Formats: sequence, C-alpha cells, structure tokens
Amino acid sequence: MAKRPSRPRLVAEGETSAPPRRNRINLFELAYHRIEELLVKCELAPGRFLAMQDLQDLTGFGRTPVHHAVNRLAADTLIIIRPRHGLQIAPIDLARERVLLHLRRDIERFVIRLAAERAGPSHRNQMLHMERLLREKRDGLTLAEFNALDRRIDQMVLAAAGEPFLEHTLRPLHTIFRRIGFIYHSYMAEKTTLDGTIDHHLAVLNAIATRHAERAVAASDALIEFVDSMFDEMEARIDPSLLDCSVEPLLGA
Repeated sequence: MAKRPSRPRLVAEGETSAPPRRNRINLFELAYHRIEELLVKCELAPGRFLAMQDLQDLTGFGRTPVHHAVNRLAADTLIIIRPRHGLQIAPIDLARERVLLHLRRDIERFVIRLAAERAGPSHRNQMLHMERLLREKRDGLTLAEFNALDRRIDQMVLAAAGEPFLEHTLRPLHTIFRRIGFIYHSYMAEKTTLDGTIDHHLAVLNAIATRHAERAVAASDALIEFVDSMFDEMEARIDPSLLDCSVEPLLGA
C-alpha cells in the first residue's frame, strides 16, 4: 500500500526558530566571514597562536567549515599554518603591507574603471543610496558600522564590474587594509574622526554611480593615497605589540 504523503506542518504561533542550515558551502562562507571579522577587529590579535578548536569555540562553527575557512585565510596570507604547532594569526609587517597597497592601487584602478563603465541602473541606484546613507549618518558612525558599510561598498563595486575572478584577488587585500584602518583609527590618538575615509569613499561612489570613469579612477587613487598616509604615522608611533602580540611591551606597559 502506497504511503500517504505527509501534510505540510503548520508553524505554531510564536515559533521563530529558523530551519537548520544544510548547505555546507554556506557554512564555509559564514565561517570565513566570521573569522575575517575577528581578524579585522583584532579580536584575533596579530601574532597570536591558537588551535583549530579555539576557532571552533570562538565562531560556533564545526570542524569542517572552520578548517575550510582557515585554508582560505592561509592562502590569503592572513593565517599561518604551523605544522605540529597549530595556527598563528599573521603578524603585521608594515613594510610588506605598504608594498601590497601599491598592488591594490593598480588592481583597484582596473576594477573601478570597469565598474564605472559597466554599472547598470540597479548598481547605480544601490551606490547612490549608500552615498546618501553615508552623508546622513557620517557624524554618528562607529568604526564597526563603517567597516560593515565598507564591506558592502566593496561588494557593490565588484558586482558592478561584473568579473567574478576579481573578488578572489581583491578580497584578501581589502581585509588586510581594513585591519590596518581599524588599528589606525583605534590606537592613533590624534586621529579619532572617520571624516577623511568617508569623504574618499563618497567620491568613489558618486563617480561610479554617475559613470564618470576617469573621475572614479582619480577618486580611487586619492583613497589609496589616504591609506598610504597612515603608514608614515604608524611606522613612527605604533606600539609594536599591536602588530605582533608576541612582542613584549616595553617596561611592562
């Protein structure tokens, strides 16, 4: 006798729990995003040693998605896998990252121009909406809120450029410099305002949204120069233990 198909189950009033995620790729991406966020905010301090289990505990994800995320972050040079010693969050080498900033500048020029030339009505609408939001909220934005919006801006620009290969190239560079920006704005006492970086992002958004490719490239170059200016101050004044927590503070400070 054929089995009668089961009835759809009605959701009880007040039941809000979401069904468990079964898509393993989603879990991989969520684990990567969560660890990346911890890296940017230096909750995973540069130079720190830890085990895979530590990352599972910190993120709430299981071994497989965390292992997959760690392999990607190792390829991004953000985590170092130390055989028989676990993992190390890559220390920050300011000289190396300044060289990588030049690489980012050249790639961004290509991406920004492509985005300005290819942006469709939906892309332009999203960018103009983001521009309005930044202008309206700029005085009250926290660094964490700005970083979340910055990530969205990067995604918008890449979507407008329409070349998926570029995301794999630029995403780790964006993470590296988002972490530099976090340290700079969090620990360089004289620089507590986000006005400079917000202004440069506004210029990039407006130029792409209005499809002015040359102006967009110039705005991108100005943003990179602004980031580059952070390095002079950091090289002269930053506590080395913020760049590598294995460096002991002077005089026990």
